[in-house]
Amino acid sequence: MSDASTEASREGESTGDRRLGVGALDEAVPPDEIPEGVPGESRAIDTGEVRLHVVEAGPEDGKLLVLLHGFPEFWYGWHETIAPLANAGYRVVVPDQRGYNLSEKPPAVRDYRIDALARDAVGVIDAYDRETAAVAGHDWGAAVGWWLALHHADRVSEFVAVNVPHPTVFERALRSSWDQRLKSWYVLAFQLPKLPEAVASAGNWRLAVRGLRESSDPGTFGDEDFGRYRRAWNRDGAFEAMVNWYRAIVRDRPTPETETVEVPTLVIWGAKDRFLSTRLAGESVERCADGRLLTLDAATHWVVHEEPHRVAEAIADHADPLPPGARE
Repeated sequence: MSDASTEASREGESTGDRRLGVGALDEAVPPDEIPEGVPGESRAIDTGEVRLHVVEAGPEDGKLLVLLHGFPEFWYGWHETIAPLANAGYRVVVPDQRGYNLSEKPPAVRDYRIDALARDAVGVIDAYDRETAAVAGHDWGAAVGWWLALHHADRVSEFVAVNVPHPTVFERALRSSWDQRLKSWYVLAFQLPKLPEAVASAGNWRLAVRGLRESSDPGTFGDEDFGRYRRAWNRDGAFEAMVNWYRAIVRDRPTPETETVEVPTLVIWGAKDRFLSTRLAGESVERCADGRLLTLDAATHWVVHEEPHRVAEAIADHADPLPPGARE
């Protein structure tokens, strides 16, 4: 990159604009970062604490929709939903959350506490100069979304949680259910220093790939998907940072300030999830003042990949940026 283009890519830093060029990231964005056929452009966002890589798509004046990925993915986990949601009128913004892929990777476990992760999402909303955004999260992204809806309700217009329960519901399940404890065995395994990273990366990420393949419907993830995941996991410090999310939640174990979610909430649940009991979905809806449940009986934990258009349709209908009949 030339000096002139580098300067241009950093445009906004001196004016206070928190949406920056990709030259502000620590690593270069690969030319094929966004697959052909997926609309959107890469951008760097300064949240006030970290710099995040985001993919943005859809009309600039559309209702802001922030999609939060989970473990062990990155923004790409939502790639099949971006086009239908952008076509539905949303300004879609999909960050690599802190520690993942091209985003900044703070070194300490404490840097991945849930409060900090939720503040990152607020920082993304601020960067687009919006008071509120609709937020959807899958897996760890849903955990961040629940925390955001509980502690920053004034910044979230609607919330969609995909296959992760309300934090109080999950905490009580871990305390009372041996079935859920056994399903969540990997959380304790991730507390060991260095070993999870070494085991996961051995044999060109053989176990990490096998975990995704065996916990999803056959054919859900293909060779191109795994190639992209391996590249993201291989980035310097990335997998350690990803595991630090689990280390931080066990060491900190915060209690929400309130248990009732006032933000209109849709819970989408793949019923064949091998990591989380389906009953947790209904119990989570009961914690919402305005909550609904959509259960997809044939889907697994990876429902965003298995049923991307159904998930996108449900998100669009829940947040509804267009006037009645406009989508038809």
